[in-house]
Amino acid sequence: MTKDREILKLLEQDSRTPAERIAAMVGEDAERVRNLIQEWENAGIIRRYKTVIDWERFGVERVFAFIDVSVTPERGAGFDDIARRIYRYPEVHSVYLVSGGHDLRVVVEGDTMKQVANFVAEKLATIDRVNSTNTHFLLKKYKDDGDLFVESDSDHRLMVTP
Repeated sequence: MTKDREILKLLEQDSRTPAERIAAMVGEDAERVRNLIQEWENAGIIRRYKTVIDWERFGVERVFAFIDVSVTPERGAGFDDIARRIYRYPEVHSVYLVSGGHDLRVVVEGDTMKQVANFVAEKLATIDRVNSTNTHFLLKKYKDDGDLFVESDSDHRLMVTP
């Protein structure tokens, strides 16, 4: 793995890691690390920095649904035009072009199941060239984007002391 890739992986794990610490971890000059980060931000390689919050633990209930969408692609635009129409809705968390029985996987967020269902029925399903939808509600999140949302098992091994 190149040093640049190592730097990106460290930032991906914790974007708050100081450049000096990253430099020490990869054996690089801190000034070069700061310059690389600035270049990557300007080039759009680093898209944004974000905080992962366990809303359920905080006491806020949110409903997520994975919606498989079958569409008829438009000549000359393929799936991009229909995906653009879908991802502009504020309820839409993510949109992916996927292989398999459906064309798009849409992740929708709402306050209630009814709100998500209404979005699908009144907005998503009514878009021209959307042929069908298949909705799956998220029941429990165990791991998301590399972050665990469950208590880790305690280590049952005996401690070894010198």
